[in-house]
Amino acid sequence: MPVLSYRDALNEALREEMERDDSIFIIGEEVGEYDGAYKVSKGLLERFGEWRVRDAPIAELGFAGLGVGAAMSGLRPIVEFMTWNFALLAIDEVINSAAKLHQMSGGQYTVPVVFRGPGGAALQLAAQHSQSPEPWYAYVPGLKVIAPATAKDAKGLLKSAIRDNDPVVFIESEIMYSLVKDEVPEEEYLTPIGKAEVKREGTDVTIVCHSKLVHQSLSAAQALAQDGIEAEVLDLRTVRPLDVPAIIESVEKTNRAVVAEEGWPMCNIGAQVVDDIQREAFDYLDAPIARVNGLDVPMPYAKNLEKIVTPNAQHVAEAVRHVCYS
Repeated sequence: MPVLSYRDALNEALREEMERDDSIFIIGEEVGEYDGAYKVSKGLLERFGEWRVRDAPIAELGFAGLGVGAAMSGLRPIVEFMTWNFALLAIDEVINSAAKLHQMSGGQYTVPVVFRGPGGAALQLAAQHSQSPEPWYAYVPGLKVIAPATAKDAKGLLKSAIRDNDPVVFIESEIMYSLVKDEVPEEEYLTPIGKAEVKREGTDVTIVCHSKLVHQSLSAAQALAQDGIEAEVLDLRTVRPLDVPAIIESVEKTNRAVVAEEGWPMCNIGAQVVDDIQREAFDYLDAPIARVNGLDVPMPYAKNLEKIVTPNAQHVAEAVRHVCYS
């Protein structure tokens, strides 16, 4: 199988789906002439033309609304936000329109729109450009929220998202575009929405994670194995809907759990996972559940402070040792 970067896998997914279905188009800032702010849409304008690869002005509320209206009219738009931080300007269209129109119309409308773009911290982008927005959207019924960690999953999940008849929030880790590379099948495949995957088998503790923290957790698990602690790494892949059965199955096997994510600790995905575990698998736990998060402060600009605020493999390993009483 060829090895692709996270960025190139997303680009392949967009190209393949646009070739398959003429109703699919992409709209956003710099998606056409500039090939995308992060080059995810590279080559699509040349291949499909400006009718299907639409450069939009700096007006997130406007072009997100256009995408919702197009989806209601029978098209399948992909709305690219240059960053999910800018998507806050369009949050009304995502939450009050896309997420609710199917129910509010009594099922007369479907809204098959994908909102996608980079999220999370990169390197020294400071407080307004380093946020992890998954919990904001996962809170909303009517939305599906995806945050893949690997190139293979990024491609398979984006293809599934584009084919889904519900609005999908697709959050890509900005720092992983070029850094993450793995094998991606050449043949057609879809990764199911709402299904977690065990990225590393283990017997002593379950690390539940998604997006960038999958890689930090795998690094932590490798280091822990040298001390005789075998950690199972469960990649959620989709944070709404959560694959609760997969979480419970793993915890029932290992009897301990650490939940790791990049974002702030208050009201986040990890809090929901902890609630599901304590409710469904309390009698299997041999230790309290531990959580790993970014610190509860806006992201600083200074590199040394950014390093302190951002969760890493060492933080995950320390949490695992704590629940293993090691």
